[in-house]
Parts: sequence; structure tokens; C-alpha cells
Amino acid sequence: MAAGAIRVTMEVGADGVALITIANPPVNALHPISKQRPLARALPPSISPWASEFAPGSSIRCSNINGPARGSASRAVIAGLKDKYAEAARRDDVKAIVLTGAGGKFCGGFDINVFTKVHQTGDVSLMPDVSVELVSNMMEEGKKPSVAAIQGLALGGGLELAMGCHARISTPEAQLGLPELTLGIIPGFGGTQRLPRLVGLPKAIEMMLQSRFITAKEGKERGLIDALCTPDELIKMSRLWALEIANCQKPWIRSLGRTDKLGSLSEARAVLSAARQQAKKVAPNMPQHQACLDVIEEGVSYGGHAGVLKEAKVFKELVVAPTSRALVHVFFAQRSTTKVPGVTDGQLKPRQIRKVAVIGGGLMGSGIATALLVSNISVVLKEVNPQFLQRGEKMIAGNLEGLVKRGSLTKDKMNKAMSLLKGALDYSDFKDVDMVIEAVIEKIPLKQSIFADIERICPKHCILATNTSTIDLNVVGEKTNSQDRIIGAHFFSPAHIMPLLEIVRTEKTSPQAILDLITVGKIIKKVPVVVGNCTGFAVNRTFFPYTLGSQVLVSLGIDVFRIDRVISNFGMPMGPFQ
Repeated sequence: MAAGAIRVTMEVGADGVALITIANPPVNALHPISKQRPLARALPPSISPWASEFAPGSSIRCSNINGPARGSASRAVIAGLKDKYAEAARRDDVKAIVLTGAGGKFCGGFDINVFTKVHQTGDVSLMPDVSVELVSNMMEEGKKPSVAAIQGLALGGGLELAMGCHARISTPEAQLGLPELTLGIIPGFGGTQRLPRLVGLPKAIEMMLQSRFITAKEGKERGLIDALCTPDELIKMSRLWALEIANCQKPWIRSLGRTDKLGSLSEARAVLSAARQQAKKVAPNMPQHQACLDVIEEGVSYGGHAGVLKEAKVFKELVVAPTSRALVHVFFAQRSTTKVPGVTDGQLKPRQIRKVAVIGGGLMGSGIATALLVSNISVVLKEVNPQFLQRGEKMIAGNLEGLVKRGSLTKDKMNKAMSLLKGALDYSDFKDVDMVIEAVIEKIPLKQSIFADIERICPKHCILATNTSTIDLNVVGEKTNSQDRIIGAHFFSPAHIMPLLEIVRTEKTSPQAILDLITVGKIIKKVPVVVGNCTGFAVNRTFFPYTLGSQVLVSLGIDVFRIDRVISNFGMPMGPFQ
């Protein structure tokens, strides 16, 4: 298939199952093409917007949706899904349908680029009707059962499509979630109604308001997933499941009609009331949180179909609201931080970082080590004496236990992380490390001595990083001959939780070292921001004037509580004096 081509294919096999495959790497995001760019112009003339493919002599039909390389399907993809479902419904040789994704991923949701187009034009008609016409009418209320075969991920609109099916089969580690609220909107394909009916109201509210992902394994425990299997068995099991539904051997469950997990009306309203109070505390300026709860309550009070209709209306209102405009801007701004001229736009390839040494096991060092360990990167933790080393290892263990308590790490993964940790009192284990991150106190002679030692002992490819927040990197590396490998890796406390990572480059830092640290930042789920070697770098350079400005206001007689209240009302987590 030509690069960038969009197509939907469907195959019907001898068992009578139509397999519709969303093949749109890498994320399979659903996205409507602009009216100003007709599909015919977007595709080579030899490729149709969607194509049905039949296996000779078979009665199973497969549909593939292939989207642009950026990982988004177009309006043609959604139209193709409707076309395939309509065709499968018409055909006498089709008994059931399986919906899946190619390339190891099910579907990553809606293309956020479309929101930018809506913001620019104000034209909400760019958002297609998916929740009612496709998910409710054609999939859930269709005359033939659908089963979603999930692997990799099913996020946003992708998970909403899966919930419109009558069963969901998945690989255990697939990621499931509805992260729409991070963009100032709510789920718009029926997710606000179906998720509470599948996992229960408290868990659904948590997943939506916190934009929290869960694994399919947890989804199975919660009722979101019906069965787990290996990737090799996924399609086979899904076909059999779909046929068993069609043959009345398994229940034909329409999620929107379920009420068994909602509790009584009074119980549901009590849960929603508590959620509203919590949302007012943690997100007082985010209208999408209260809007999401309003839409959920509509469905609880008047039924799922009423909830879907209100969801569609509120979704389109929020898409053009200022909050969505701002948060979509933030989304793209965060993505742009990893696009560095002369580093990410050339032929450089990131090297694999398998083993990292962290010098200093205090609050920052233990947090940095934790972030690396949970991402399956081996860590050597060096301290100056056994007591400090033992304290550092205990802090790491405590960090990991905290992640387990919060539900963001399993006990098995905690044990695996601890197995990747090795304590050290000297540099003997530094001979094969790929990166060193120094996280000791802010004393220039100490840092210079450490960098002179690690330059001598570590391999020539090893990146030499410092967690300094205030010291000039040229001074840190002054006594070395490896300034091209010296770079700042400034984490924020607690380092295993806070998402920002400042990557500080000097005039001599090599593009390779920058690229490698950006890659590590992504692996450990940070937002890497490349900054220059200047006073305060980025965050402190912004923070210092902010605090000074606050102090000036106090000197002019403004009450500190008023300042904190205004800043908090603006949306900051806390005021400068809190």
C-alpha cells in the first residue's frame, strides 16, 4: 500500500465471521478529513477510500483501515467503518463481526489535529457523528454481534468503539483508557455512558476524571474485558466468541442497556455528588470535569440513550470552549519539546541505554533511580558509606511500594524493579554503564571531582549527566576533557512522579548525547524540555520573577491570602505563599 493511503478492508471467512481491521499505524487514531481536502485528492488514484477484500472460497470478511503515517485515520475511515458494518449487516453469509487493529494496536482514538482545525474555523461539523450513528445504531443495536479484539492499546475513541461491541477480548498488557478530559473535552463516542455500566460508577469516574489508564488484565477484573489471551490466539478466540454469541451460546450484551453496576439512583447520585466536590477541589477551573459528571448523571437518571444524546451535545460545546483551546495548545507544546533542530531532524539514531549509574541516594537520587527502575533500566546506586546506601535503597523501596498502593505498579513489577538495582560504594560497577546521573549536593568542588572520576572510569560512550538546578555546566565539567558528553538532567522532586525533565545543553554537548537523554526521558515517561545552559535554566528562570513579583505585591500592602487565592483560582495548584 502506498505511504499515507487510507483504506478500510474487510474479509469474510468460511466460519461466517466478518473481520474488520483498523490498520492505521502507529496509534490508529480516528480523525475526520477536512471538507476542504476531499478524500479523492488525498489518495493516489489507484487506491480507493475503502476496499473490501474477500478470501477466495471463504465466507469471512476482513476490513482494514489504513491511515496516514502520522497515525490518524480520516473521515474516510469512519465512513469506511460504517460502510463495512452496513455491508456485513446486509450479507447473508455473515453471522458475526470481529473488530480489531493491525500493527499490534487496536485504536488510539481521535486525531487531535482536528481540534486545532475546529478551533481555527469554529466549524464543529468537522467532528463526525460517531456515537449515535455508528457505535449505537450500527454496532451495538446491529442485528449481528460484534466482538472487539484488542491488543497494544484502546484509548479514547478507540476504547469507545470497543465498548460498543458486545464483547471484548484482549491481550493482558493492552492499555485501556479515556484521556479526553486532559484536552478540555469529554468522551464523545458514548464512553461516558458505557464505561460506568461496565466497570461501575466509582471506577469509571476515576478513569475519566483522572484520565487514568488500566491494563486489560485489570479491565478483566473490573468487567471491561470479557477474556484474555495471547496475541497469537486473539483473532481465533474472538471469532469463536462472536459465533457463540450469534448461536446463543454466550450472552448478547449491549453495554448501554446495563444497569447492574450503577447501583440504585440514590447511591449513584451520592457517588456523583462526592465526585463533584472532589473535582471542585482539584480542578476548580476545569469545566470538563463537572460537564462529564453532568452527562453521566443524565444517563443514570434517564437512561443510556438519553445520556449519549446529551454527551454528543456537550462534547461539541466543549470542543470550541477556551479550555479545550488552551489544553490542546499545551498538548502540542509538550510534543514539540522533543523536536530539537540539529538533533531530532537529522539522521541520528538514539542509542540504547541499558544501565545507568546514579550518584547520590538522597531524595533526588532515589527518585531518579525509581523512575529508571520502573521503566526496566538497570541502576547502580552509589553512595559514600553503607549507612547512606542502605537509606537510599530503603527510599527506593518505599517509592515503589507507594506506586503499588496507588495502583500504578503491580507487586510483580515492583519486585522486578528492585532486582534491577545494585548498590555500590565505589566506581567498580561503572565500567559498563551507558549513563551516569550525578545527584549530590550543590557544591562545585565535589561535582568537579566526581566528573573527573567518572570520565576516567566510565566507557567512552557513557553520557555524563548532572542533576544540578543552579550550577553552570561548563564549571561542572571544567576539569574534564569530555565536555561533549556532559549534559544536564534536571529532575523535579519527587523525581519518580513529577513529569518534567529539563535537559540542559552547553555549546559543546553533542547532539547524540542530547538525543539519547531525550529518548531516556520518553522511556521513563517524562516530558523532556531541552534548554540552554543559562541561569535558572527554564523553570527557575520563570519561577524567580514569579516569586519576586509576589513579594513586591506584599510590599505594596496586598494580603498574602488574597494573592494565593487569586493564583489558585487562576488554575495553579497553589499560591506562592502556601
